[in-house]
Order: sequence, then structure tokens, then C-alpha cells
Amino acid sequence: MADPSSYRPRPGQIPDSPGVYKFRDEHRRVIYVGKAKNLRQRLANYFQDLAGLHPRTRTMVTTAASVEWTVVSTEVEALQLEYSWIKEFDPRFNVKYRDDKSYPYLAVTLNEEFPRVQVMRGAKKKGVRYFGPYGHAWAIRETVDLMLRVFPVRTCSAGVFKNAARTGRPCLLGYIGKCSAPCVGRVTPEEHRELADDFCDFMAGRTGTYIRRLEKDMMAAAEEMEYERAARLRDDVEALKRAMEKSAVVLADATDADLIAVAEDELEAAVQIFHVRGGRVRGQRGWVTDKVENVDTSGLVEHALQQLYGEESGDAVPKEVLVPALPEDPDAVSQWLADRRGSQVSLRIPQRGDKKDLMVTVQRNAQQALGLHKTKRASDLTTRSRALEEIAEALGLDTAPLRIECFDISHLQGDDVVASMVVFEDGLARKGEYRRFQIKGFEGQDDVRSMHEVISRRFRRYLQEKERTGEWEETPAATGPVPAGPAVSGPVPAPDAVPGDGSAPADGESREDDGRPKRFAYPPQLLVVDGGQPQVAAAKRALDELGIDDIAVCGLAKRLEEVWLPDDDDPVVLPRSSEGLYLLQRVRDEAHRFAITYQRAKRAKRIRSSPLDAVAGLGDTRKQALIKHFGSVKKLRQATIDEICEVPGIGRRTAESVAVALAAAAPAAPAVNTATGEIMEEDDGGSTT
Repeated sequence: MADPSSYRPRPGQIPDSPGVYKFRDEHRRVIYVGKAKNLRQRLANYFQDLAGLHPRTRTMVTTAASVEWTVVSTEVEALQLEYSWIKEFDPRFNVKYRDDKSYPYLAVTLNEEFPRVQVMRGAKKKGVRYFGPYGHAWAIRETVDLMLRVFPVRTCSAGVFKNAARTGRPCLLGYIGKCSAPCVGRVTPEEHRELADDFCDFMAGRTGTYIRRLEKDMMAAAEEMEYERAARLRDDVEALKRAMEKSAVVLADATDADLIAVAEDELEAAVQIFHVRGGRVRGQRGWVTDKVENVDTSGLVEHALQQLYGEESGDAVPKEVLVPALPEDPDAVSQWLADRRGSQVSLRIPQRGDKKDLMVTVQRNAQQALGLHKTKRASDLTTRSRALEEIAEALGLDTAPLRIECFDISHLQGDDVVASMVVFEDGLARKGEYRRFQIKGFEGQDDVRSMHEVISRRFRRYLQEKERTGEWEETPAATGPVPAGPAVSGPVPAPDAVPGDGSAPADGESREDDGRPKRFAYPPQLLVVDGGQPQVAAAKRALDELGIDDIAVCGLAKRLEEVWLPDDDDPVVLPRSSEGLYLLQRVRDEAHRFAITYQRAKRAKRIRSSPLDAVAGLGDTRKQALIKHFGSVKKLRQATIDEICEVPGIGRRTAESVAVALAAAAPAAPAVNTATGEIMEEDDGGSTT
């Protein structure tokens, strides 16, 4: 590991002008490329105290052995040079997008004497006009089949074309009118190229001109009583309209724009791009990348723009590019895009209207793409095995932790404090064994104490199950009867054994006598808590108090993704590319998701609560009948028992219970708005405004 101070240039050597810089390792390989408005200020950020650097940046500067730079005139030149160097050197610490699949394009080979329409994948070729990308190749073929009625362009391969020219007989498409048959001279090269140009114009979004022209010709043919020609033109119009219908109209103003959305977490990011031409979605593509450098959303957007348009020019760069966040220097990026297009390009964040709504759709696709990528990565057996082995090695475990349980605490400013327990077996989530807890031992916000209570309750139930089934016998040793932990006074409440996301047991799972799966009968090999040293210490203390010493404990701190072990002052830092770290993060994030979902539901239920909820046996139907009859809870509270009995379905005993509940819930004094002096009345649903 190199010391950055050993190759740090003197501040006076570094110019304060725009430029691009390269970090090289000891073998002179370029490992990072960056650009800056002011090289002196930017490079100074890399040579500060290592403790103050982001872990990814710290890894990069300690891997490097030298730094060099090139001065340019403008920020636009710096952007172009940075893209060129990243493409040339492929630096290991730069974000590099890779397609999450190979997307097919509709291509027109304008570089040939007789242009051909075909499906193409891979790198783009010079002189070929591309449309898309499309989600599936069959979607391209369906569109082309409809359009060949109107634009009978060649679609055959070079071998078929030469064979037809040699024999003087066209292929089947030439006989049925879906090819103009240039191979046998039915049209001249100029006429065929004109057809290809019209085909490209239609695909580029200029659809109205051709449909209006065909409709005009159809009407003229009908007036001249050329009914067969009019019917053929009518079918051509319908074919073009069906081809247009395959691309959904999303923007009514015939906008040409690309919409870019980013979904990211600590380690990876997914980018989705919708290509809108003529107000219709003409193509969609997506990328995923590892965040190997310390980069925010703005940086990810800038990298995406470079990769998307770095090799494009002309109409391939749209008039408008909509992004979720502007790059660090939006003016320079806009100018770079304008240079590639040859005219002005608008780079902005949509604020309202249809474009903002469409951006929400693109963002949703990015989130789904990131989730699908993670699911595919997690489902690979070899990858999961390697992840478990890496965790065992990093934490010093004897065997791989085949069952991992993770706990997280969630609350909103100290209210509705809840906890979650998620279970992963063999690296896969076991949602039927998820559990959630309400914190009952105390009031208020104390994550450490909450973690101690939840761990105590979960493993107290585990010991009770062992004792009930005869797997554990009471002995005077430390692993004997379950002691009462000093941090939890009185009897510990049983966990809320509420399964999450479906509780159907897996085949072969151990069950209770009535056939239900055992809820807390299985211990994990690894217990993970969401947090750092305090939470880990609380979890370990809870296990010690219960006499359990065969379960490993660790915590994952979210800020720097460090793994904390009990009684260790320094964290375990797993490599950012480690499959073990990736698995721990997935477990932690799932526990957080499950906890916050429960907390939000609990809070929503509390907000919707009514004094009538305290009446035993009073269902929603009769609650609604009472409110409908009296108009509000306030008027119901003022009613007599006899008046309440007049409501259909309400007997005298129920009426007495309602009166008692409302009297107990009556406010001591009316609430007053201190700003206006207004007395806050109760609404019809029973909650105060």
C-alpha cells in the first residue's frame, strides 16, 4: 500500500486551470481518470488526511503511485478528454456502466448501395442508422412487417440478394409486395434509397406527413373510381397506424427527448433510459454498475451521459435530455451535448406535467432493474456459497453461517418503537420466518435498550422451545435455567410472533403439534444487528444473560459499511467487492425494510384510531352506523343510553359500553389553536383535527 505523500506534487506545480488528471499504480497502469475546473483545488482533496477520505477514495489513493495531469482550455474539452481516456485506459476505479442485457436495434444500412433493414446488436457501425433499442427482437420484426407494406425496403442478407440477382428471381417478399425487389431491377438504386430514407423519417417520428399523404392519395383514388388502389392505400394507412400504436404516446407535444433515471445503493447503481421520439417511447435500455468510486447521483448522471452520447452525433442526440439530478457543471455538459448534436440541447430536471410523470415511470423501472440485478446475483449458488465462506473467514467462524438472523429497530422520533427479525438460510430470504416486535419494556427512544429487549425476548422463546421439546435440560451450569436480565425489569413479554410476507412453512420444516411451523425453535449461526458497537454490545449482553454462548454476533454500521464484533475496538472492513459484504448488506437492508413497513403501518393505525375502538365486540359496521346516526363522535358522546339504543343493531349492553368508553376518552378541555384562538372540534371520524 503506497503512501500518498510519497508522490504528492507540490501545490505550486499544479496549475489552477481546467484539466484532466490520471492516477497510475506502481506498474504505470491508469487506475483513475478525473476532470476538474481547477486542477489545484481538486487534486488537493486527494492528499488530505487518509482518515478524512471516503473508503473508496482512500483505497484508490493508496493503490496509486503517481499522478499526472493535462491542461485544457475549457470545461467542455475536459469532459471530452475524460471520456476518451476512460474509454482508452478502462481504469479500475472509475464507474463503468455495463448493459444489463444485449439490446436489439432496428438498423438501416445506409452505407450500402441498396440499404437493408435488419435487427442488429452490439457495437454501432459507421454509416448505419439505428432506432431503439427495443426490449425484444420480435417487437422489431412485427413493426418492420407492418411497415414493409408502405416502405418495401430490402431486408434480405447479402447472400440471398446476390443469388436473386444471379437467377433473376426475387424472394417471396418481392412476390407479395413487401420488397421492391431491387435485386432484379424493379426499382433503381435511387428509388430504393428514397424508400429507405422515407422509412427512416417515419421511424424518427415524422409520421403525420406520410399518413396524410396516403390518406390524400386514397381519397383521390376513390374519386377516380380506382377502388382496388384505394383499398390498398387504406390498408397501408392502417398498417402504419398499427405500427405507431406499438409505441405508447407519452408526451402530447411530439417531444424528442431522452429521460434518464438512477436507482442506487451503497455499492451498485442502475440507470434506465427511455428514448422518446415524436412523443412516443421508441426505445428503452438499462445499465448497472458497481460504485467503485465515491460518486453521487450527479456523478452517475454525468457518467451515463458520457457513455450514452460519447459516440453519437446529429439526431442521435435529442433536443432535450431529462435527468434526476444535474451534473456538477451542467453548462459544460450541455455545451458538450450541443457540440455533438450540432444545435442547442436542453439538459434539465422535469418539474411538473407529463414529463415529470414519465420520469416517475422511468425511475420505477430503474428501481426494478436494480432489484432484479440483485436477485439474480443472490440466486447464484456459487456466489452465495462464496459469500458465506467470506463471512465465516472475516468473522473467524468455524463453519459458514447457513442461518443468519438480523434485527433492526425502527421508530418515528421515539413513537411507535418496533423491531424486525429477518431470516436468511443458505443466503436466501426465508420470509415465512420473519417476525416483528413491539417494544414493551419501556417508553421512549433508546435503540440500544430496545435491541437488548428484542434479543432477550427472541432467545428466551428459543430456550423455552428447547425445554418443551426435551432438547435442553436444566442444569446448575451457566447454561441452566433462563436468568432474568438486569436490563429488563419484571417478566419479559412474549414476542409478537407475526410472520412477514407469508408464513407458509417450507416442506420438511419442524412443526408444532397442531401442524403449524415452530416460530422460535431454530437458533442462527450468526446474529446480525443494524448498528455499531453499542447495538452489538447490547445483543451480546442479552445472549450472555441467557447463557447462550454458541451464536456469533456482529453489527453492520451503515455509514461506512463496517462490520463490528463484540469487545473489538476496531471494525472488520470487508472489501467493497466482497460477496460476503454484499450478503450482509442485503440482510441488513431487508431487516430495515421490514421494520419500517411495520412501523409505518402501526403509526397509520394509531392516527386512524377512534374512542369507539375500545368497545369490545363493536365492529366497523356498527361503528359506521353510530357515526352516521349521530353525525359525529362529539354528538354521540352527548347522547343518552336510550338514544344510542335507537340505532339499528345496538342493544342496551352495547350502548352502555359505548357510553362508558366515550366518557373515559372524553378530553379534559377542548383543544385550542394558539395561533388563531380557534377551538378545535372533533371530526366525524372521532379524531381531533
